[in-house]
Amino acid sequence: MTTRYRPKATTHVLDNPVWAALNGPQAHLGEVRGRAARFHPDIAGFATLRAEPDRRAWADLGELAGPGAEVALPGVTSAPPSGWQVIFTIPGVQLVDTGLRAERDVEAVPLGPADVPEMLDLVARTAPGPFRKRTIEFGTYLGIHRDGQLVAMAGERLHPPGWTEISAVCTDPNHRGQGLATRLVRAVAAGIRARGETPFLHTTADNFAAIRLYEHIGFTLRRTTSFRAVRIPGAPPAGQAADP
Repeated sequence: MTTRYRPKATTHVLDNPVWAALNGPQAHLGEVRGRAARFHPDIAGFATLRAEPDRRAWADLGELAGPGAEVALPGVTSAPPSGWQVIFTIPGVQLVDTGLRAERDVEAVPLGPADVPEMLDLVARTAPGPFRKRTIEFGTYLGIHRDGQLVAMAGERLHPPGWTEISAVCTDPNHRGQGLATRLVRAVAAGIRARGETPFLHTTADNFAAIRLYEHIGFTLRRTTSFRAVRIPGAPPAGQAADP
């Protein structure tokens, strides 16, 4: 049976972690305009609106990303204005660390810019979620190799004050069932805990195997959420395609 974490405050920094990150520790990775914010498109397609978005917030997002752009709005449930296209809405969950055994792993090595092509190849084979050529700038990424090949990895993504999201948890299909994902999550969490922060993560609501694993190793469901992508009205400037 799933246990839900009950935050003490009526509002919480994790209620809108993209906004909290872009108006805090990760301000250097994106841009804020009025009541909207987004990461640099080479890092992530995430954007967000200030709590309780209004027409001004949506207009700020349109000016920030530009006509024809596609942006992901994790956690934003308000309906966009007329003329905006909702590309998809996927139910999700947010889990927080309430009892994870965080520990270093000698086989989990730091990954850097030179590893990005191999990281992108692993992401293409495993589809853990969005990962772009500069996503590695979010924070620490650790990987495990077999015979010189990257076969599993996990890393950090959103960094709202006091928290760090664990993301890009993936294992090559030929190396699953060995506990590599659990080891990497614990190793990434060890680095987060060393900074005095608390790990959290997201996954889709129908990823029952992942949710069971995360709950088993010490995460607790905090809230349900959604992953939505929208297209801003208008056509992009000549020669410029909409963000993928």
